[in-house]
Amino acid sequence: MVKSKTKRRAIIDVRGVVQGVGFRPFVFRLARQHHLCGWVRNTSGNVEIEAEGDSAEVRSFLNELKTQSPPMAHIEHIRAAFSEPAGYTDFVIQESLSREGKYQLVSPDIATCHDCRDEIFNPENRRFHYPFTNCTNCGPRFTIIEDIPYDRPKTTMREFKMCPRCKREYDDPSDRRFHAQPNACPDCGPQLELVDANGEKVKCADVIEKAGRLLKQGKILAIRGLGGFQLACDATNQTAVELLRERKKRPAKPFAVMAATLNDIEKYCRVSHEEEQLLESAESPIVLLRRKSRTFDIAPAVAPDLRYMGMMLPYTPLHHLLLREAGLPLIMTSGNLSEEPIAKDNDEALSRLKNIADYFLLHNREIYARYDDSVYMVEEKKPTALRRARGYAPYPIHLPFKSKQILACGAELKNTFCLTRDEHAFVSQHIGDMENEETLEHFENTIGLYKRLFRIEPEIIACDMHPEYLPSKYAHRVATEQKSRLVQVQHHHAHIASCMVENGIENPVIGVAFDGVGYGTDGAIWGGEFLVADRADFQRAGHFEYVPMPGGAAAIKEPYRMALGYIYSLLGEDFSLKGLPLAKLNPVEIDIIRQQVRKRVNCPPTSSAGRLFDAVAALAGLSYEVSYEAEAAIALEMLATGKKGNRDRLYPVSLEEQNGLAVVKLGELFAAIIADLRKQIPPAEVSLKLHRTIAGVVTYTCMCICAYNGIKQVALSGGVFQNRLLLGLTTEGLKEAGFEVFTHHLVPCNDGGLSLGQAVIANFKKDR
Repeated sequence: MVKSKTKRRAIIDVRGVVQGVGFRPFVFRLARQHHLCGWVRNTSGNVEIEAEGDSAEVRSFLNELKTQSPPMAHIEHIRAAFSEPAGYTDFVIQESLSREGKYQLVSPDIATCHDCRDEIFNPENRRFHYPFTNCTNCGPRFTIIEDIPYDRPKTTMREFKMCPRCKREYDDPSDRRFHAQPNACPDCGPQLELVDANGEKVKCADVIEKAGRLLKQGKILAIRGLGGFQLACDATNQTAVELLRERKKRPAKPFAVMAATLNDIEKYCRVSHEEEQLLESAESPIVLLRRKSRTFDIAPAVAPDLRYMGMMLPYTPLHHLLLREAGLPLIMTSGNLSEEPIAKDNDEALSRLKNIADYFLLHNREIYARYDDSVYMVEEKKPTALRRARGYAPYPIHLPFKSKQILACGAELKNTFCLTRDEHAFVSQHIGDMENEETLEHFENTIGLYKRLFRIEPEIIACDMHPEYLPSKYAHRVATEQKSRLVQVQHHHAHIASCMVENGIENPVIGVAFDGVGYGTDGAIWGGEFLVADRADFQRAGHFEYVPMPGGAAAIKEPYRMALGYIYSLLGEDFSLKGLPLAKLNPVEIDIIRQQVRKRVNCPPTSSAGRLFDAVAALAGLSYEVSYEAEAAIALEMLATGKKGNRDRLYPVSLEEQNGLAVVKLGELFAAIIADLRKQIPPAEVSLKLHRTIAGVVTYTCMCICAYNGIKQVALSGGVFQNRLLLGLTTEGLKEAGFEVFTHHLVPCNDGGLSLGQAVIANFKKDR
């Protein structure tokens, strides 16, 4: 006698990134494979499934939901309850359901998958050379979503009605385009158009072929990509690159380069296994790679005097086709004037970029959210964020606690904001430097999008303590209008809290926060800080000694001012510049700065580690003026990177207790550096010795703090720790001294990660 099979019904709730990644089609096929009946649907808060059939098959189905889910799905949890069968006779995908107040995680945009790439290069495929090819495993997501649940009517693809063949794919459970919301083809989807700088259409048989020819001729193209426009030109053409720099008003900041294949990238750069994986990942960021010593093809103007170059692979079909057609590595940089937001609409680009681009490669698929490229490097074999945007945002940072609903407004430079609820911190894509109304508008619009997508109404607004930052002014205004609690967060505490939360640290740490500018609780400009911090509060334990910044903000753009500020404040106003590159400066200006320092006129005090590196770069004659943040410090690092030196050869530095704080005195350091330069010691040796000295200062100061409070965990944060040489030396020294060291990987150590720390502090800070 054959024993009858036991039937059961599973009622399943799945949360995570499970919309826009082919999850419902996967569930449908898996249920059919296990002979189960029931349904699956998207809601505003989750994916719901009811599946019934043989008990063993239901168990296998539940197990494989997680183990065999689509590659871009990120499942946070699967919860199942069991009940009697409901008598379903088939398995179907039901219409999506909106639920008030519920929210769903949203997928970032995903780089072109191998299957779609093969199709666009297959002459026999109907999507041959179609630049908007996508499927459930790749393509636009975040940049086209206006609201959840993620269905075509709530995306910018609603303007395109699927043709019969695309509709058959969309409805076919065996097709990888089954329920692919952006599905399209040449017959029914978005189209390209090539116009000149006046907006006049360029007549040509093949837009891609013509664009490729223009790039080979040295022309600059503005290309409408996933999240906005990019400016492209031939990366091997020095004249074209210099022209792009001149028109974009970007005299020195390095450009990113896109190459067609990994083999092409390896012609120019060394690529480790981990870097290869990052380049070829679904996120497909720009990756900072070490240049090969003999890279003749790439124009020197791409990344002047730098040992690293930002490289990326094509991540859309349009990029793949263009790179194949041009047969060249291409500059691929944000479509904007320096520090403006990236242009996203056709008319906007034609207006804002007409004096930069010779031609415009346009399309008619609207972009809902601006989205710059992400920038990463690999440190300690881990991907490390320098700019977090495309491919990563709006995927949340997981919080090891349940958070209140908070808006943290971030910093003035490299701005991101952060919205939190439950265990999720939604750190926005890179917004940019908040120095103009256009970027403020982008900031406000993107906050509105995130609030809508994730159903967040902040009860707390957090911001930087600096009263003049645009994000801080916005926070004050919104908190007043909405009667929300306002929490002002000290800049460097936010840096350390950001590092703590991404590493899951709850107990107090010694926080080392090194950056350029941060408003201190005493009104001074901090930036070389040693804190004892937890998630709610901090105490300042030590800092670099204060020196004047002659001219205030002008000293950031003119590092020679900082060099003179250090010299005249630490070594005396009569100190001679003889034998130093600084002696070539205008004597009148030197005297003005000397008087400023003596009288402390427009000379705010700073403890900034960033300004220290700037000053030494100017002392060595490397950089008197800069056109982008940290340019002088980067020049100093590049000089030292790869040079060997005696690790015991350090400059003299003393630690002095002042009002209970460990103050790092810098007079002897500067005197010794100047002595070396006068003795014609090569600047490369001076730079390496300085880096070793600062790393030693960090270790020794942390040891002194530890001797007092016993804390053995150190968190390193702040933009100065983007310096790979300093980060490596510091981490090595701290570990040898017995410390457990924590650094950033998920969010940038620069101000791009600051909003996460602000949100954490605002959550734990008590009302006062």
